Amino acid sequence: MTFERSNIAAMSGYAPGEQPRGGDAIKLNTNENPYPPSPQVKQALAEFDVASLRRYPNPIADEFRQIAADLHGLELDNIIPTNGGDELLRLILTTFVAEGEVVATTKPTYSLYPVLTAIRGASLSEIELGAEWELPSDLLAQLAALKAKMFILVNPHAPTGKLVSVEHIAEIAENFDGVFVVDEAYIDFVDPDYQHDCVPLLARFENLLILRTLSKGYSLAGLRFGYGLASKQLAAPMLFKTRDSYNTDAISQRLACAALSSQDYAQQTWQRVRASRSSLSAALRSLGIESLPSQSNFLLSSIPEPYSAPDIYEQLKGRGILVRYFDQDRLRDKLRISIGSEEENERLLNALREICA
Repeated sequence: MTFERSNIAAMSGYAPGEQPRGGDAIKLNTNENPYPPSPQVKQALAEFDVASLRRYPNPIADEFRQIAADLHGLELDNIIPTNGGDELLRLILTTFVAEGEVVATTKPTYSLYPVLTAIRGASLSEIELGAEWELPSDLLAQLAALKAKMFILVNPHAPTGKLVSVEHIAEIAENFDGVFVVDEAYIDFVDPDYQHDCVPLLARFENLLILRTLSKGYSLAGLRFGYGLASKQLAAPMLFKTRDSYNTDAISQRLACAALSSQDYAQQTWQRVRASRSSLSAALRSLGIESLPSQSNFLLSSIPEPYSAPDIYEQLKGRGILVRYFDQDRLRDKLRISIGSEEENERLLNALREICA
């Protein structure tokens, strides 16, 4: 006997990346920032008044929302604070998608989207990317034919690192009748030369919602703090109706404020990651391992014959190096490799040289 709802019983749960079991292992499989949070975050944690925990935190994290609003040139009511970006995704689905309605995304994409959609009791439709991992030219026609209530696009894309331009995002928002969610979990690692910024589009499109997280760019994956950017009309029901009460705790709010206020430090780490991304890609190429051009903090790398991606994955794991292998169409000959510190990247390369020797 089971007490689960039928859709829960039928679904599979989210499979997170492996955690290292040995103290000497390195994690290049979950796209974390290889550098620590800012000194300002460390100081905020050290100075936190534990006695204050007997009180409930600010229910909608007003101090954080104001810092975020100032950073993005928005107003307080454009900011939705959440317990990680994943809670924002669940909140979006709860607020805007009814059971049986269609949620569209790309194939492949972040593997949590299908899980949250199944929990909601909605229908997921995956739209195949083109040969160069680009959005199909008939994307809007496909969304219309599906009668999609929501379209979720991770940008830069995971697991390829490909970036969809601001102009293309605007075209979709203008011509799509549903809620358009742009998951910008990796946006901080985009090359500044692109001048990529979708935030000004919020003033034009009431159906656009942008997801941001402190897990990647601000080195706070262990904290679980994210936020959404949206028009006031789109944000209001999430802020004042469907959000959990006190959904972000007092410690998280304090450290998130410190992190977002540490822009100089954060941008230095982003630049270091971008530089390592370029050098690691070149070093992998010298071993015959080609990587897709990436605007994120990872590389999707093709393993050449006679080697196989699953075998290389296992051999690296045996050496205490975790990378990500996806047993999915179009990805079975590839490994996704997070950009590590210079020392971690060199350890990876040395292991690959031994394996490929």
